[in-house]
Amino acid sequence: MLPQKSTLASLLGLLILIATAVAQTDDRPLRRSRRVVRDLSADDVLEMSRAEKGRDFAFARLVYTGGYGWRYGAWTTDAPKADLTFIAGIKRLTNLNVRERELYLPLTSKEIFKYPFLYAVEMGYLELSQEEADTLREYLQRGGFLVVDDFHGTYEWENFEAQIRKVFPACKIEEIPLSHPVFHCFFDVEALTQVPGAQTLYSGVTYEKDGYDAHFRGIFDETGRLMVMINFNSDLGDAWEWADVPYYPEKYSSTAYRLGINYIIYSMTH
Repeated sequence: MLPQKSTLASLLGLLILIATAVAQTDDRPLRRSRRVVRDLSADDVLEMSRAEKGRDFAFARLVYTGGYGWRYGAWTTDAPKADLTFIAGIKRLTNLNVRERELYLPLTSKEIFKYPFLYAVEMGYLELSQEEADTLREYLQRGGFLVVDDFHGTYEWENFEAQIRKVFPACKIEEIPLSHPVFHCFFDVEALTQVPGAQTLYSGVTYEKDGYDAHFRGIFDETGRLMVMINFNSDLGDAWEWADVPYYPEKYSSTAYRLGINYIIYSMTH
């Protein structure tokens, strides 16, 4: 059952606060996620994926190779709170029967082919093996949709582009215009603006490194379907995670929720 287009967009901020409050009523998922993050085995993935069957949609976070030193496990950034608060928002802002638990899927697991939507963060530190690149290519060509978020600046872009070209060597990475259906398939996004991380915003700026301007880029297949949605120099995950914190402005959380939900609806209808 697909959601009907919302006529209550003006109440989004209030609904986000409700969603985040509900998402934090039980800290057991937080403890479970931290344990899984440290040592995610194939059996863990299978157990997680088996839970809550029969849902319309599952928000799945991509587990990938990459990171060094304190960046080890860069894919875990903002997990699980960002995932859980966003899931609570999906539940309240759409009529999707959404999985309520977090879900982490490695590119080395065939379980990813059961889930047509993947969310990935900090991909400026991505280091794809050939197996991972081949799996991601197959996933996207079979109709999967990947959202890339929370990476910033020249160095991280160059690394991400080099890694994604292991997947599609000749791909064209394009700026997506505001008129594209991905920005209007549920909410009408009126402007494409930078969504800052909480720590960055607290320091008085909205950008990180030399990522002064936000870019919304994409990779399309041969039919024109958007396969990879790239949020560069923006941090939707932080906006979801800190939507319940007074100093984090509601306008950024609202923007992040609108964009994230649009990406989901686009992935389910195209």
